Order: sequence, then C-alpha cells, then structure tokens
Amino acid sequence: MFKYPMRVRDYECDVQRVVNNSVYQNYLEHARHEFLLSKGVDFSALAEMEVNLMVTRVEMDFKRPLKPKDDFYVTVEVEKVSRIQYAFVQKIHHENDELMVSARTIGVAVNAKGRPMASPELDDLLV
Repeated sequence: MFKYPMRVRDYECDVQRVVNNSVYQNYLEHARHEFLLSKGVDFSALAEMEVNLMVTRVEMDFKRPLKPKDDFYVTVEVEKVSRIQYAFVQKIHHENDELMVSARTIGVAVNAKGRPMASPELDDLLV
C-alpha cells in the first residue's frame, strides 16, 4: 500500500477552522499522482502521448475533520473495476492513524478522441 505524508496549510481551512471539504479532493489527487510516479507512470508524459487519465466518479466519506497544521497521510490502492475502469481506494489518516476520510475514485484512460480505452500502464499497477 502506498502512503504519502502531508500537512494541512492554514489557507485550506474555512471559517470553522477545519479543512474545507473540497480541499480533500486535492489531497487525494496529489497522492494519486505521487503514487503513479512511484510506479513509473508519469501523468504528464501520458498526456503528451494523448493518453489522458480521467476521473469519472468520486465517493467520499468524511469521518473527522483535519485542522490547521495537522500532519496526515494518504494511502492509495488500485482495483480494476472493468476492462477499462480502475478504482483508486484511498484513505486519509491523521498522523496518529485516526481515519479522517475514506474515498473511492473511479477513473478511465481516454485516447486523443476522448474515447475510453484499456490502459497497460494502469494494468501494471495491479501487479
């Protein structure tokens, strides 16, 4: 399981002094990109080859809020959903291992014409 450490920045919080709900998607996306890089899949290089990884669905369950300067980590695992769809199963944990958010992001690779396609790069992540 991939694990990526991060820290809450003050500007990511709302007037209630907790991380704004929309910011969690940024955390998840950043961790996915770092996960892909750790596996030799360069998101930008794929885009240059006209293979784009697109999010089609995001499900998030909020358990507890993160607060300014909290240290936390995001975990990433990949599951194959269908011939062309992949699920990134992610969790955000406070540094004390308390679960803050669980998420499932469904994605698909699309070609230059915007058509979904099988992705050997993503299939390699399942090994």
